[in-house]
Amino acid sequence: MSLSTRLDQLHAQARRNRWLWLFTILCRILLAVGFIPPGIVKIMGERFTVLSVNHPMGNYLEALHHTGYYYTMIGVMQVLAGLLLLIPRTVVLGAVIYFPIILNICILSFAVRFEGSRLTSPLMVLANLYILCWYYPAWKHILPFNQPAQAGRFPGWKELDTKFPVKFFAGVAAAFALVVLFAVYGNELMPRNTLKECQTQCEDSANPAACYTFCDCIHQEGQPLDDCLETYYKAGSP
Repeated sequence: MSLSTRLDQLHAQARRNRWLWLFTILCRILLAVGFIPPGIVKIMGERFTVLSVNHPMGNYLEALHHTGYYYTMIGVMQVLAGLLLLIPRTVVLGAVIYFPIILNICILSFAVRFEGSRLTSPLMVLANLYILCWYYPAWKHILPFNQPAQAGRFPGWKELDTKFPVKFFAGVAAAFALVVLFAVYGNELMPRNTLKECQTQCEDSANPAACYTFCDCIHQEGQPLDDCLETYYKAGSP
């Protein structure tokens, strides 16, 4: 059996489950809600957050805010992707537009250790990937498989299997738990959103004095995250 045929069979099996249909609709709605409001903020030309410019993410967003129509264009694409996801006939196009934007946000969030989207952005990436997999027949022709894909009719609502997919949702719960654990415990030190919030982690750190220096380096001096982390680790070296 070819890989293309096997994927077709797996997809057909998933599309016959009513719970997965409902989960897909939920993902589409949540992803749209996650992009449309912040996209409108950008279109209106307003600053996206109230973070200090000394904060790594605040510095980035401040620079982005001053890029003029580029900032507006990002907002337009976010709103467009969100709206397309809500329309059944344009879901695939919306998901394709959505993916590179949310992947960029996810990588940025981890790079600057931003708590505001450190948890939500990877979950949104996973939800976006799920939607792309759900609509696999719409784009599978671009894959380098020797055997051409066979188009099939999607089952109607009354034809759907009502059996609850325990293994699938257990996997969803496990993925959610892993993302939460990494967001909370993935890094020893976080800049947090304010100086006061940053300092709350210092008492439990391996080197409280170095931690306070790190927080001052970020929020008072506005130094790059890597430089502040280097200072912290050097202070903890014997």
